[in-house]
Amino acid sequence: MSLTDVATPGRLATSKAVGQRGDTVNFPQQAGPDDAGFPLADELSRREREEESRKIRRLQLMISMVMSVIGQDPNLTVEEASELAAGAKRAALAMFPDKELAYDLLYKPRLQRLMKERFRLQ
Repeated sequence: MSLTDVATPGRLATSKAVGQRGDTVNFPQQAGPDDAGFPLADELSRREREEESRKIRRLQLMISMVMSVIGQDPNLTVEEASELAAGAKRAALAMFPDKELAYDLLYKPRLQRLMKERFRLQ
């Protein structure tokens, strides 16, 4: 089988491939830079990524604030600090319902370590 025209990185493939019996095989052409693709789908996925990025940043800020309060408020009791941590977990799971494992791996150990240091817990 011989190819009469081959695609290279700078060239488009043509549909000229000749088989043994003279059959023509069609090769798909590469999309050009001005081909739009699926603009509505691209816009929707971009918005979803932006929304998820905002929610992640909001969660990071919330955890940071909770940790600051637990670490710095001299009048805070162990019970109040535990309520803050539980509220942070509820808020995180409200933003990301199926990500409890991620919360338990990322934020729970940090909050536990801070509580142990702050209140001298065992």
